[in-house]
Amino acid sequence: MSERMIRVKDIELCTESFGNPAHPAVLLIMGATASMLWWEEDFCRLLAEKGFFVIRYDNRDTGRSASYEPGRPGYTFEDMADDAIAVLDAYGVKKAHFAGMSMGGMLVQIIALRHPDRVQSISLVSTMYFGPGWEELPPMEAKVEAFFNSMGEMDWYDPQTLLRNAVDKWRILAGSKHPFDEERVTALAERDIGRALNYSSSFNHSYVTGGESYLGRYGEIQTPALVIHGTEDPIIPYVHGEALRDSIPVAELLTLEGIGHELPPAEWPAIIGGIAKYAAL
Repeated sequence: MSERMIRVKDIELCTESFGNPAHPAVLLIMGATASMLWWEEDFCRLLAEKGFFVIRYDNRDTGRSASYEPGRPGYTFEDMADDAIAVLDAYGVKKAHFAGMSMGGMLVQIIALRHPDRVQSISLVSTMYFGPGWEELPPMEAKVEAFFNSMGEMDWYDPQTLLRNAVDKWRILAGSKHPFDEERVTALAERDIGRALNYSSSFNHSYVTGGESYLGRYGEIQTPALVIHGTEDPIIPYVHGEALRDSIPVAELLTLEGIGHELPPAEWPAIIGGIAKYAAL
């Protein structure tokens, strides 16, 4: 693996690559508030071993990428989508397979419409549906909403408080199929907090605007789409995955029984296998 800082206009983004640059590229985009570390190193290596050049990167306001004043993101979702293309440009990649989780999946949808000539396939993991009737779909579970609401009272300057909050967040988002791996999640969260330029700025993602003109235009997506969704996702319920599958012209739904809003290692073979299958179409 190799970490690399790239320049995008007036900011820098932190990126990392795995595998042979001559192989087909897969770009991984993580969800809101989460750095690229949550596409875990072993996940990236296993995907690279399938014959892909895997790139992950820190979105703005996460990890070592550009950080903005808390509560004041100076960018839009279109900017974040264009960041992904800038990452490909920096690596000399003309077209790639894109995989995005949660907000990352929303960005992938925008990219598929905004930059269709750069996209070979898309994988949407735990991603919200924004098409007709989306307002009628179930909202996030009450326990998740209550957890996020409680964060306003948190001490953002105490590393141990931040760590406990991060671990508790992933615990509440997990499904029932696998025991919650507190040791693994704690280690990831410690690294995430420790390397962040400004960890509190990661919550700027909840203030980002834009992207409205792209959302819901599923019939225009020209590339094959793999939708990956857990049946116990408490923040973006499983029916969103079904709606995405039914709305994108060429799409398949990979159902993860008993899985929440998470990427547990026991499910990596299925997830990686699905991404690899669609990348081969």
